[in-house]
Amino acid sequence: MAEERNYRGRSGGGRRYFSRPKFCQFCSDKEQKIDYKNVDLLKRLITDDGKIRPRRQTGTCAKHQREVAGAIKRARQIALLPFTGKYWEEGGRF
Repeated sequence: MAEERNYRGRSGGGRRYFSRPKFCQFCSDKEQKIDYKNVDLLKRLITDDGKIRPRRQTGTCAKHQREVAGAIKRARQIALLPFTGKYWEEGGRF
């Protein structure tokens, strides 16, 4: 028999999105501070295009998401992080 497929041609009807655990990494680890100078932490919280990842992807609470957004914006202003993602691909300093 022919295998049944959904309208996009995928078989099995599996999900593409896997939910992440919804806990704030900053609330669970009290010693981890949000700082604009901590570029390694902030790089994980932005996309390849340089956009700030939403709470539903990172799992941070609203309070810490506001702090993260402020730290990322501060780091962009003093050129620790790029405003766009083109610098990531060109192999620049970032």
